[in-house]
Amino acid sequence: MKPAPFEYIAPESVEQVVEVLVQYGDEAKILAGGQSLMPLLNMRLATPGIIVDINGLNELSYIRQEGEHLHIGALTRQYRLERDARIRQTVPVLAAATRLIGHPPIRYAGTIGGSLAHADPAAELPAAMCALGAELSVVGLSGARSIPAVDFFQGPLSTAVRPGELLTEVRIPIRKNVVWGVREYTRRAGDFALAGAIILAEMEEDRWVNGRVVLFGVEDRPLRVSHAEAVLTQRALSDDQADVVAASAVTGLDCHTDLHASAGYRKQLARVMVKRAYLDALAMWDGKRENAAGSA
Repeated sequence: MKPAPFEYIAPESVEQVVEVLVQYGDEAKILAGGQSLMPLLNMRLATPGIIVDINGLNELSYIRQEGEHLHIGALTRQYRLERDARIRQTVPVLAAATRLIGHPPIRYAGTIGGSLAHADPAAELPAAMCALGAELSVVGLSGARSIPAVDFFQGPLSTAVRPGELLTEVRIPIRKNVVWGVREYTRRAGDFALAGAIILAEMEEDRWVNGRVVLFGVEDRPLRVSHAEAVLTQRALSDDQADVVAASAVTGLDCHTDLHASAGYRKQLARVMVKRAYLDALAMWDGKRENAAGSA
């Protein structure tokens, strides 16, 4: 299959990209890694008049730590997220979530910004950003603005990016003494998740604080489940809590039905994924305590 005819533009700066987006409006589509856009073009599910190739903007490809935040450029390839030593040390849950994306060739081409801007509700990176409390920076003619990840994703393939704006950076706070778990269920390795869960929390004196429970693949966007977080807040992690937090996470959950799973099946999968992610976080905490006791 071949895409419909389009005009190709390769701007040399972020400012030029913004100018093109403003000039052409909805007719323009950004090409980064192309792992989502190219299939849509080839199947003619998307027929933009202008393709704006940003792959020459090397200034948007970086991973750096500044104080208590990790800054990642939007054009950073996904494979770097799973291999970079700073990420594995400061936000290891991001490396783990990235390893679940598709297959290695996809991660070599795909970018963090491309995945976030595409906003597939079953994708791993949007959920990871919500769990990490990340902020996403966008640039337009009026300058830059920052959007919390939980507000960035507004529906299937829909974000808070306004016409004429470009996603340029992800900023992630670095937390201390963190435990986490990330689980998803797919029909085949590399498929999008039918349901997934990420649990992440800071620990203070054996108690859960500042934690996140995030579901993905179950509704029209990543879902932060605050009532499940409340079940654990200021409590010690234990096996007894696993079923409680899992049941709380799916209370009132309005899953969608599609070709791959019914709403009821997807809700049950979500419950199981939350329980397994919680048990992974518990095992991580037990391991940390054993190591601390052994070195004392």
